Amino acid sequence: MKKILFLLVAFTGIVFAADGVSGQDMIRAYSVIGAGIGLGIAALGGAIGMGSTAASTISGTARNPGVGGKLTTTMFIAIAMIEAQVIYMLVVALLLLFANPFLG
Repeated sequence: MKKILFLLVAFTGIVFAADGVSGQDMIRAYSVIGAGIGLGIAALGGAIGMGSTAASTISGTARNPGVGGKLTTTMFIAIAMIEAQVIYMLVVALLLLFANPFLG
């Protein structure tokens, strides 16, 4: 967390050091940083969730091979829902980058 805060302060210093920086440039800069961090956190959470889902499905199939088909179907549905959350964050990140609502 300290590294992320340090990078944000460092980027702020770079932005303020530029000549003729307007408020819109600051909003764009922070939107890019926010979109990158948000998408990274969403991808990390999705990867952890998918790994946990797959591990639980493999464990359940190893304990009771007869229900392997049902577990696999349920796993694919769960993975699709997890991936949908990451895609929603991608849409939000693209909105911040290309159709920024904060720019007036």
